[in-house]
Formats: sequence, C-alpha cells, structure tokens
Amino acid sequence: MCGIVGYIGHREAYPIVIKGLHRLEYRGYDSAGIALFDGKELNLCKTKGKVADLEAKFNGTTSKAGNVGIGHTRWATHGVPNDVNSHPHYSNSGNLVIIHNGIIENYSSLKKELIKRGYTFQSDTDTEVLVNLIEDVMINEDVKLGKAVQIALNQTIGAYAITVFDKRKQNELVVARLGSPLAIGIGENEFFIASDASPFIEFTNNAIYLEDGEMAVVRLGKEIKVRKIHDDTLVDPYVQELQLNLEQIEKGGYDHFMLKEIYEQPSAITDTYRGRMLVDEGIIRMAGVDDNIERIAKAKRILIVACGTSWHAGLVAEYIFEDLARIPVEVEYASEFRYRNPVIYENDVVIAISQSGETADTMAAIKLAKEKGAFVFGVCNVVGSSISRETHAGAYTHAGPEIGVASTKAFTTQITVLTLMALKLAKYRGTISDSDFRHHLQQLEAIPAKIAKVLETTNEHIKEIAFKYKDVSNCLYLGRGYNFPVALEGALKLKEISYIHAEGYPAAEMKHGPIALIDEQMPVVVIATKMGHYDKVVSNIQEIKSRKGKIIGIVTEGDTEVKELADYVIEVPDTIESLTPLLTTIPMQLLSYHIAVMLDKNVDQPRNLAKSVTVE
Repeated sequence: MCGIVGYIGHREAYPIVIKGLHRLEYRGYDSAGIALFDGKELNLCKTKGKVADLEAKFNGTTSKAGNVGIGHTRWATHGVPNDVNSHPHYSNSGNLVIIHNGIIENYSSLKKELIKRGYTFQSDTDTEVLVNLIEDVMINEDVKLGKAVQIALNQTIGAYAITVFDKRKQNELVVARLGSPLAIGIGENEFFIASDASPFIEFTNNAIYLEDGEMAVVRLGKEIKVRKIHDDTLVDPYVQELQLNLEQIEKGGYDHFMLKEIYEQPSAITDTYRGRMLVDEGIIRMAGVDDNIERIAKAKRILIVACGTSWHAGLVAEYIFEDLARIPVEVEYASEFRYRNPVIYENDVVIAISQSGETADTMAAIKLAKEKGAFVFGVCNVVGSSISRETHAGAYTHAGPEIGVASTKAFTTQITVLTLMALKLAKYRGTISDSDFRHHLQQLEAIPAKIAKVLETTNEHIKEIAFKYKDVSNCLYLGRGYNFPVALEGALKLKEISYIHAEGYPAAEMKHGPIALIDEQMPVVVIATKMGHYDKVVSNIQEIKSRKGKIIGIVTEGDTEVKELADYVIEVPDTIESLTPLLTTIPMQLLSYHIAVMLDKNVDQPRNLAKSVTVE
C-alpha cells in the first residue's frame, strides 16, 4: 500500500518521479502528489484521485523544474482521501517536506504536544505531525536533518518508510524504514528512492534495501551513510544487483497486467522448478531445504502463516504435506496468529508465505515464532524482501513481478514451491516410494503445458459464461479435498476485482447452511475433477440442480456425468490429485477477469485494495 518515489541528481526530477508513481500504482492508492525543488523554492502539487489526475493538475499550474523531487501515492489511513491529506506534507516553516508510508500510532499525543508549542496543522494526517516533530527537534536540539529524523523516530510508535528533504540542504535526502519497504537506487552521482525497484530500473541495477530500523543520509558526492535508528550504530550497506528488467513490468500487449500474469503462469511455474527438479535423475534440489533437511524433517508440526491468497496456497500445502510427508500441519492467518498467544514449540517449523515478502502481519508472525525458538522458512517472490532476510531459510517462487493487485501467478508458483518441498521431505522421511516420487515429478513437469492448453482452449468459452453471469449479486464456489482451498481462492478473485459477493465452501458443507441461498438466480461454481471425491461432488451437484441452482462445473477432460447436470462445463487436463489445484484455479482466474472487464471495473487496481499490506 502507498508508494514512495524520490530523486536527487543531475536529471530533471519530474519525469522520473511521475513515471515512478505510475509504476507503483499497482500497490493501491487514492491520492497522489509531488514536491520539486528548483534550487530556490519547493513547488508542491497534489490531488485526490489517480496519478493521471496529478499530471493534469501539474500542467500549467505548477513548475516542473528541479533536480530534486519526491512523490507519493497515498492509501488513506489517518484522514479521508482529499487534496489536503495527500502527500507530500510541509513543516510549519515550509523548509521541510516529507512523504510517508505507514502509520504513526502515537501521532495524537505528539500532535497535542506540538500544538502546545505553537504548531498548526492543515491536514488530518499523522504524517504532518511527523514532519513538524522533526522540525521541532531540529530547532530545540540544534541538530542537522539526519540527526533530527533519528531523534524524532525514536519518539514515535508505529510503522514507516519516509523520505525527508530540507530546502536549506539541497544536496541530500534522508530516508528511514520500519515495517514498510524502501529501496535506494545508486547511479553516477545520482540517487533514486522508491518502495521497490520498478521506478528506477532503467537508470541503475544497483540498489540498497534498507533493513527494518535503519535510516540513511543520501548525499550527492558522498557515500551513503546507513545507521540503526535506535542506537546510532553505523551499518555497512549491501549493494544488491537487480534482476528486474523493463520488459517484465510492462503489459506486453495485454489489456491488463492481471491477464498478462494469468498467461505467464506456464513460464512462471517452469522458472520456479527449473534447476530444482531434475526429473530424469529423480532429484529435487532446494538449498534452503537441503541445508536444513534434518531440522525440518524432524518437526513434530508445521505451522503455515500467511494472508489472503497466500493463505489459500498454505491450505493447499496442508493437504500436500500431510498426504506426502506425513507431518501434521496447521494453517494460520498471520493477522490472528500474532494476537492470540499461540502455542509454539522449539521443534516446530513455521513456513511464512508472502508474494511481496513485506506483509506486515506475516513479518510480525515470523518475529514471534523466532522468539519462541521455532525454525522459520520463508516462501516469497521478491528477492531481497524483508521476509527473505528475516527467516532462517527459504525459497523464492521466481514468478517475476506481479503488478496486478489480484494475485494469480504468485498463487500457482507458491503451490509449486511447497509441492517441491513436501516431496523432498517425503523422500527424506521415507513416506513415499521411489516410483511414486518419480511419478509426481513427471506430473509436475507436465503442468505448464497443461495450463497453456487450458488458456488456449477455454478462454473464449469462459467469456461466454462471464457474459451470462456478469450481473449476478452472489456466487457460490464449492470444492472438496485439495480443491476446497481453490474454491476459496476463486471466490476471493471474484470479490476482489468485480465486487460481486462470493463465498467458497467445502462441497459437503453446503447442506450445513449455504444450500438455503440456492435458487434460480444463484450460480454455483463446482470443482468436480475425477481425482478425489468425484462421486460425492456429483451428489452435491444433483442437490443444487434440484433447487434450480445454475451450475458451472470445472471437470476433467472427457467428463460426461457432470456435463449432463451442469449449465456450463470447463474442462481441464487430467493430472494427479495433489496437482489439480494448479489447473482448476486457471478457469476461475479467467472467469473473474472477464466478468470484471465486462462490468468496466479497474481490474489491476481494484478499489480499497493494496498489493502488499505493509501496515496493520
């Protein structure tokens, strides 16, 4: 949520900052703003709405000159979305300007104290309180900006990624982070600041990712000084070479990033198992697992913590780990795990799943698990993210950048990584035969081609189904076994991007309440592949049909029984039961996408949603 972009150097800042804000739109926001320094004055423009609205407002009203600029896309927390509450924010003197992702939890008490000292406030935000606190420290402690930021942050409670500029010190920016990501791009006597590397990838492939509790003074002509906020310890920053490229973050001819990412799943899954799964040799190599195999394999229990779509991937993994490796698994919402005083043992293994690697609740769950002595394994997509650094070991999904807010390829690549991990543990523990192990590898290797076939053969048919049901108010998704979590994920996708109410249930639970909703107006998406509980699911379909419900069946190729009962069927290729979620989720992604497009919704940036939830 929210996006930060900053530039200081020899180029004009405005084009860099405005393009950077466009690239961060996927994070979710409701307002945007930019402050530019032209060598004499700070020129500020901000507005409620989209970055395009900001560009329109800039034209003819505000100077675009200057080699220093900071920009922000805001997702409202304190204060409603409007022009005044949008970032950047000035201090009372007008000398300091700030952009801020996160929440200052004790802003109210700080604000009261600052009002007593004569400060006034134009907005309702916690951010304006922070910039004035920094200014107050500069005045009363007689310190420079970097030290003032450090002192002020030690008086705050909450989460933040900030960039601060003082127009009296035109060659430097001060940045800091706690609980919200921040990257510093390093060029030739120029620096870029951003929430992730996408705003500056065409200018440099060298970046520093600040760790939690770190700040930096970025000064032209000088080395970057990074230090700990709380104890002033200097840190030797690690300069990382970026693997991202421009082609990956452009739409590539697709109408939306979401559609592009749906169609990227065959290659994303291949990239995820490439080099790890050697089918001919019957080997799985995963460094994070290999180096800790005995610790993980001897776990009495695996706890999986995640949020949203990643939580659904964790539910699929629960079936896989218990079925193949015979290790008990519990799947927890990270947002609840941290608050309910969970029982965690030293011989537990905690698997934390997050696409961005920055999810605040998942990060907090990791820290809690580590405090209790558990071994923590991370599964995330973004190299160098906080979760990848905070966990004891882990595995990247290699899905490539996922720009669409509604996650698609992250889900299938997470399941792929977790399947590889479960198979490796099963082989080590002796809970799977050599022949079954090799069969699983062969079946997983075939999945990308099967997904490609689903995309090629079903898309136009799914458009027809979408047109038929685009105006419904409610939808039910049913699945059993491995495909129950897929039903949850399908319902989530429809809710996220079309704003149609949908719920996912285990098919057998329909009779315990949801069946009361079914009538001729209610479409029911039923996952009915021939692998796993097929006869039971067919019985559920007959119950729906007898109540005039409209049935969309997702079935194995060649199915005839469900086809006779359902209003529509979507066929997927045959595979082993544990891998069916990788196929059955594809039609539901497409169905949600096409319905949202037909309803003229903002598919890539659905209302009220952010790509990564980096604050509570």
